[in-house]
Amino acid sequence: MRARLPLRLTALAAMTLACGAAFADVHVDANCEIDSPFELTLNERSLILTRKDGAPKAIVMRQGRMFVDDRWVQLSSADTVRIAEFERGTRAAMPEAQHIGREAADIAFTALGEVAAVLGNHPDRTRAHLDRARKQLDNRLSNVITPTRFSGKALGDGIADALGETLPTVIGELVGGTVTAALSGDTDKFKRMDKLDAQVEAAVQPRADALGRRADGLCRRMRELDALDNALSYRFDGEPLGLLKVEAKEKQAK
Repeated sequence: MRARLPLRLTALAAMTLACGAAFADVHVDANCEIDSPFELTLNERSLILTRKDGAPKAIVMRQGRMFVDDRWVQLSSADTVRIAEFERGTRAAMPEAQHIGREAADIAFTALGEVAAVLGNHPDRTRAHLDRARKQLDNRLSNVITPTRFSGKALGDGIADALGETLPTVIGELVGGTVTAALSGDTDKFKRMDKLDAQVEAAVQPRADALGRRADGLCRRMRELDALDNALSYRFDGEPLGLLKVEAKEKQAK
């Protein structure tokens, strides 16, 4: 998936939960897949779309006006309306995209904590580590994502970095706990392991289901933006801009 818009976060949510609940069938399920070659950034004045490969390289939308690569372009009256609606719709969707990404990471941390409580040698220490990572992520995102400022890259990188820094510690703790149980003949720990799937699922699946419903709402917003993109009569070198593509996908069976 090539998505660079923060709307890829439905997929990111599923990925983080897969990391955090490796022993349980826990997932966030949304009904669309969103693909875009562009990276999205918002500030108080403009919506900015950029990419390294392909053309155009940069698009700026500002209150119905559009700047493409090196100049402001002439738009039809209908496209002026569409561009303004695209910018407004994107701004309206960003708080939801932010919530989905941050909630997905938090659910992943919760799942990791449940696993650590069963398998780790020092569950309290591991949970404290997870709590610190969770707070650091929240502080980091609160500084770069506001109602008037958004970077999909900052959101995605923040979540990925938080999990990347946390997982080695947690995995090491879990491996150590499993080895200790095997060497010491701790049958009680192995019995707890048998119930781990259900324990993790009970802890996080209701939140994952709720997040999936919110992701569905975000999908609806994205389809509206996709429709505006498809309706643009403006062409760059004879080709449509192709800002994003939203496709329905089948729900996963639980």
